[in-house]
Amino acid sequence: MTSAEEDRRQIVRAATVVMTAFILSRLLGLVRQRVIGLYFGTSADLDAYLAAFRIPDLIFQLMAGGALGSAFIPTFTGYLARGDRPGAWRLASAVINLLLVTLTGSALLAGLTAPWLVATLIAPGFPPAQQQLTVALMRVMLLSTIVFGVSGVVMGALNAYQHFLLPAVAPMLYNLGIIGGAVLLSPTQGVMGLAVGVVVGAALHLLVQVPSLLRFQARYTPLLTLRDPGVQEVLRLMAPRVLGLAVVQVNFLVNTNLASRLGEGPLSALNYAWLLMLLPQGVFAQAVGTAAFPTFAEQVARGEVRAMRSALAATLRAVFALSIPAAVGLALLREPLIGLLFRGGAFQEASVQMVAWPLLFYALGLVGHAGLEIVTRAFYAMHDTKTPVLVGGLAMGLNLLFSLAFLRLFAALGWMPHGGLALANSLATLLETGGLLLILRARLQGLEGRRLLAAVVQSGMAAGAMAVALVGLRIGWQRAGVLIHSLGGMALGATIYGSVMLALGNEEVQAIGRRLGGRWELRQ
Repeated sequence: MTSAEEDRRQIVRAATVVMTAFILSRLLGLVRQRVIGLYFGTSADLDAYLAAFRIPDLIFQLMAGGALGSAFIPTFTGYLARGDRPGAWRLASAVINLLLVTLTGSALLAGLTAPWLVATLIAPGFPPAQQQLTVALMRVMLLSTIVFGVSGVVMGALNAYQHFLLPAVAPMLYNLGIIGGAVLLSPTQGVMGLAVGVVVGAALHLLVQVPSLLRFQARYTPLLTLRDPGVQEVLRLMAPRVLGLAVVQVNFLVNTNLASRLGEGPLSALNYAWLLMLLPQGVFAQAVGTAAFPTFAEQVARGEVRAMRSALAATLRAVFALSIPAAVGLALLREPLIGLLFRGGAFQEASVQMVAWPLLFYALGLVGHAGLEIVTRAFYAMHDTKTPVLVGGLAMGLNLLFSLAFLRLFAALGWMPHGGLALANSLATLLETGGLLLILRARLQGLEGRRLLAAVVQSGMAAGAMAVALVGLRIGWQRAGVLIHSLGGMALGATIYGSVMLALGNEEVQAIGRRLGGRWELRQ
């Protein structure tokens, strides 16, 4: 077996573990949203809770989220590739110590300035009482940012060791923490119970990974320095990525700001719709991207560009083959799915319609979001964080312009304006993914373009057949309940799509069939 074949099989094995855990985590996430919906629907309190997330999430993303992961994993992997495990864990310790200092300081500053941040930047459209609630919620949830910073480094180190199980389980425990806060505390503490659940969930997110640290003989060093070469490499790689994420987070803040001016419910509705779109995106793209990233990094470290190109192309074909039908199904089945998952308690028909509207437009961008998960990791594996930042910055600038334009357009057409924010996000993401693919294609001297295009065309044809079947189901069975239209529609759509793809001789569906028979591999 060649090294390239072994790398592809390694990605598949890791992706199988991560995807299974991601499916369970996303299902638990749906349970979490179901519980939140029962207690809060699309209420002003939930709007405040979601707005309060913005600053803690901003701090985490800039200092310990995607920026750190994209810089830390390749650097940590480099130590392992050289056989320097003590040096790798010394690097992890130094990064954790720096994070603890910076995150704690940032959280304290954000907590002190929270009233001004909420009233000026985050939610100026909220009435004063709702702004005060947002401030209180933010101060509690800032504690989770510090814990998540440490947990993120641990997760990156374990992924570099090709260990994915417990890091993939960690989000499940985070969801359980929030569910516990909703069920146990919300009846007496209101929405503050959710904030406490966030902190508890963050602690569980970290603690569940400790056994794997012991397994890989992790060693903590009380080192706080900026002079270590590995730390300097991480910071060098992080710098442009932080700039790009700052642009993304500013756009999230702008969207929250704009949604706060639209009355009660739009911010909550956008969040429900966004999470539903992230369900297939996480299962298909984020899981595969998480599993593939360390392998891409290893291939770059070994100088095997051809092997990386082959693995990347195969990964993209597989992700597109799964995300295209998911986007079509999500758009056509959105109302019965929302009704099945969330209707009840405080979440009634008005909430269903308020969520279904932006979900239609988020579904249009699912393929872009899925491709972005893979393409950006390819750049990071090559130690290039600048290119995704530049392209992402342009895309997020377009997102802001599109948001303002679509808000006005939708309002002029008499449509619910918060759908315009979802459409802006999808259009900008599709443009971003397309731009990065073109750059990557030139840099790697191809991406097996003919096979990739053929796979996309086959997926489009099969998804079109699936769409016809789903529309026929909705028309022919108008009086059927949400169970038939949602789960029945999903089963029908998957059957039609898979059958057409097999008839067309699609490689990715055939690979899935071989995997079900114990022989799945990413074909070269």
